[in-house]
Parts: sequence; C-alpha cells; structure tokens
Amino acid sequence: MTTTEEIAKGVLTGDRRSIAKAITIIENGTSEARKLIASIYSHTGKAHIIGLTGPGGSGKSTLIEKIIREYRRQGKTVGVVAVDPTSPFTGGAFLGDRIRMQELSTDEGVFIRSMATRNYAGGIAKATKDAVKILDAAGKDIIIVETVGAGQSEVEIIKVAQTIVVIHAPGLGDEIQAIKAGLMEIADIFVVNKADRENADKAVMDIQAILQLDNKEKAWKTPILKTVALTGEGVPQLIGKLEEHRQFLEREKELRRGLWKAETELTEALKEKVVSSIIDELKSEGKFEELLQKILRREIDPASAAEKLLRERSKKTR
Repeated sequence: MTTTEEIAKGVLTGDRRSIAKAITIIENGTSEARKLIASIYSHTGKAHIIGLTGPGGSGKSTLIEKIIREYRRQGKTVGVVAVDPTSPFTGGAFLGDRIRMQELSTDEGVFIRSMATRNYAGGIAKATKDAVKILDAAGKDIIIVETVGAGQSEVEIIKVAQTIVVIHAPGLGDEIQAIKAGLMEIADIFVVNKADRENADKAVMDIQAILQLDNKEKAWKTPILKTVALTGEGVPQLIGKLEEHRQFLEREKELRRGLWKAETELTEALKEKVVSSIIDELKSEGKFEELLQKILRREIDPASAAEKLLRERSKKTR
C-alpha cells in the first residue's frame, strides 16, 4: 500500500498517478489529507492560478480547451480543476469536463481533474484549494480552475485564483444581471465568448457600462475581450492579457491580495478545527444528541442552543 509520504514524493516529481491519488485523499477529507498538504506546502507558490467563472452556457470548458492548447504551444505545463455540480445519486461530479477535453488528457504536460462541489457553496468544491496546491507543488506552470457557473455565488474563486476571468456570452438574457450583482468586483479580465453571435457588441457595451459605474481609480484596467472558443479566435489575445496581469501582480507586488488569501485560509482552517473539536467533545459527553432532541421538540432554537453550548464550554475552560 502506498503511504502518504510516498504519494507526496510522487507529487513533487510530477508523477500523474501520485497527483491523482493525492487529490482523491484531499477530496475524502481524511487525517492523511492534512499531512499530505503540510508536506508539500513549502513547494507551492510558483504557478500562475487562473480562475474562470461565469454563467452556464457561456462556453467556459470549450474556451479552457483552447487556452490549454495555446499554453502547450508555448511549452508551459497546465493543470485544470473543473468543478462540477454534484450528482444527487452518486455524490460525484455531474458533468465530466474531462470528456470535453479528452484529447488533452493523454498529454503528459496536462493534468485535468473534475471535482464535484459536494453541495459546497460558492461555485467551487471544498477541496479545490488543496487540489490547486497539489498541482502547484507538482510543478504545473499554469493552473486553471473552472467554477460551476451558478451566478453571483461564484465570488468564492477569489480565495483560490490570482487572475480571475469572467466569461459572458451574447443571448443569455438576464445573466448579465448576475455578473453585475456578484462578479464585477472580482474580475481581472472580461471575455465575451461566442462573439460570432448577434449582439456580441451589445454584450461588450453592457459590461463597459457597468464598469464605468465604478468610479474608483484602479492600477489595473479591466480589459474586455471577444473570443470564439469553437474556432480559437481571440484566444492568443486572451493569453496575452493573462500574462500581462501576471506581470502586473509581480510588478505591483500585490501583497494585499496574498495576505488576504492567507488570512482567509487560516481563518477557515481555525473555524473547521474549532467546530470539529467542539462537536466531537459534545458527542462524547452525550450533550449533542440531547440538544438535537430539544431542537426537534421546539424547546430551543439552534442559535440559542449553540450559544448555550459555547457559554458552558467557556466556563469549563476558565
């Protein structure tokens, strides 16, 4: 049986089987997952992490395929985490993006993994951040994270990616409102895909109009590009802007975003540890079940029950 240590060593050498096993471990959320990430963490921080998000039907997966091909032409290695909705029957990824990118899966310089959200909010799976760390430690130059495409909840991607591309397509109707409501603030690059369709220019103007509502002076001017993913039209220009943004981040030494991401990860890790610790303790004492029964009988509401538990716990630790 392969040990976690052996898998971690395999990841660091870029071994595909080890990468796949490592991602499975972190998806399962076992105690081995923490050891694995701890052992590879010092080898992360080198890849350019790109988040692609936007409404369903905007052609994200097709565009990613063309982006990968362009990066491979440049000799860069690419990792992809394609986050899909969870199947209500199997709990697995409902749509297999690997099927759409099947031709690329045999390329040794490309690693593609579909990941189910497992009903985790925000358009990404809970394990996405760690999957990105694994691909980073494995030496991938570019890591692309494709979100589910559920509208304004997609802003979670900012916790993972350095450059965020928001994709829209003409003819999606009120979906522009979803972009307006949630994604405008986080976009580094806008792409109007399927630009060969009628109303493509109108979609560009709609985005421009929304951007103009923001009067804040920004060092990075968010570009709006047009692409046709099926033919690859506009993809080299998109790659050029992605590289420009990477250089901008390095030049500006965007420490604030890096510090914010580190703070977010630490805060989330602390919450998870503290909550797990409290629940385990309550279950061992039989108090958890007791309170659940009281909630079911409507004798106490969940918020009051949580407050009561925390008060009792703080008295014990004094």
